[in-house]
Parts: sequence; C-alpha cells; structure tokens
Amino acid sequence: MRQEEIWDVDAARRYDTPGTGMFAPDVLGPAVDRLAEFAGDGRALEFAIGTGRVAVPLAERGVSVTGIELSPPMIDRLRTKADEATIPVIVGNMATAAAPGKYALVFLVYNTIANLLTQAEQIACFRNAARHLTPGGRFVIELWVPELRKLPPGQQATVWSSEPGYIGLDTYDVLRQQVVSHHFTFDGSGQARLFRTPHRYIWPSELDLMAQLAGFELESRHADWTGAEFTAESRSHVSVYRNAGQCSGVHAGGEGPRGSALWGVSVPER
Repeated sequence: MRQEEIWDVDAARRYDTPGTGMFAPDVLGPAVDRLAEFAGDGRALEFAIGTGRVAVPLAERGVSVTGIELSPPMIDRLRTKADEATIPVIVGNMATAAAPGKYALVFLVYNTIANLLTQAEQIACFRNAARHLTPGGRFVIELWVPELRKLPPGQQATVWSSEPGYIGLDTYDVLRQQVVSHHFTFDGSGQARLFRTPHRYIWPSELDLMAQLAGFELESRHADWTGAEFTAESRSHVSVYRNAGQCSGVHAGGEGPRGSALWGVSVPER
C-alpha cells in the first residue's frame, strides 16, 4: 500500500468532516491556538498539509502558511478552501521536498510522520524540517503512543475504537515496528467499508534520538494541545523540538493521517 495510492480522489473526497472527528472544535481549536503561538510573527510550513484542516484556520489567524503534500487529490480539496496565493503547496514527499525560504515553525500533526514506513525516511523528515527552519525555530510533532501494552503474547491486533457504525483496529508486526490501521464503517445495508493505512510506529525516546541526529533539542512534551501532562498512560503526545542551528550526520538537504475524519464518526484521537 503506497501512500500515493491510499490518498486518492475517493479518500480525499471523504476526508473532511466539518465539525466532527478531527475537525471537531475541541480537537482542532487547541491545535490551531498552540501553533499560532509557536509561529508568532514568523512563517509556518506544514508537512503533509492534506486538505488544509489545520493550515486554513491557521492562515485565517494571519499566519503565513506553506505546505508540502504528496497527494494531488488532497491538494485539490485544499484548493476549494484557499488558493495558491493564500496557501502555497509544494507537491512532494515530506522527507525530501523543499519549500522556498526559511520558517519559524515546521509542524506535522495527527500522527502523519508514521506514514513514512522506514526509520531512515523518518530521520530524513527531521533533517528536512531542520533545513527549512531558522536557528531557534521549532519543529512540532503530534503522534500517538504505540499501544503494545494492550497486545498480549500471541495476539496481533488491538481494537482502539468501537462505536455505532464504526470499528477501528490495528494489526501489529512487532518485529518490523509496523502497524496497519483498519477502519470499518457500517450502514443500514449490512455491508461494511474497509479503509486501511500502513504506518511505522515510533516510541517517544526513538523520536527524540531522531531529533538529536537532525540537530534538534526537545523543548517540551505534553499529552495534548492544551498542555496536559504527558504520563505513562497518555495515548498521544505533542512534542516540540528547537532547532540548534546545525545538523549532525548526513547534511539536512535533499505526509494523511490516522484518525476518524475519513469515516465521518467521532473517534478518540490516536
């Protein structure tokens, strides 16, 4: 399952669910508030901008937002909300694509760094962020915590959401650190629709090491966008990294997200 094939015209059409799921005000509002604070008077770059769920309200706050996006159909949906002059978008992979200029903020929300399926690609994503940032700029990542404690020996899947008309479950390959999210939706016809997305899950400590390799320092980590304390029971985190102004190792030069918005139901954030 290649990302270009997953986020096709049909997926883009079903992605936006205004007012519900990850578009719900209590989910989206705090994220936009916090990112606007991080951007300040500077420019912001969103990796995997998608249909503009975050970028559009952020731009409406007066923040200059540019995006990188792999899926042309997702960009087409964004263009129904904002034109190229308002939110420029570069078509490409967030691990390698270059946007013009420098930015005070690069952000990657709703677990999308996990859409990069190898550790090398994920490290390249950090280095790409570093290349775009001004010294002292921030790279902000929202990511779920792998739920392996729910996976007893011999079991390969966990159900992470069950609601009327919707079941979400993950199947794990713990040897390769891979997970496939399966989203089942049901209607009155008795038929089910299945949408699957592959991911490489990342532990917070591994994420921090990737950041160090790209010249970042961890500034803060909270359980959500409101600043709740991150604990051993947290299901997700918002991690903020500061650019130290240099990148170690390979030179820094050179996406979609898990969640329920595609299926029009309110599912807890992963």
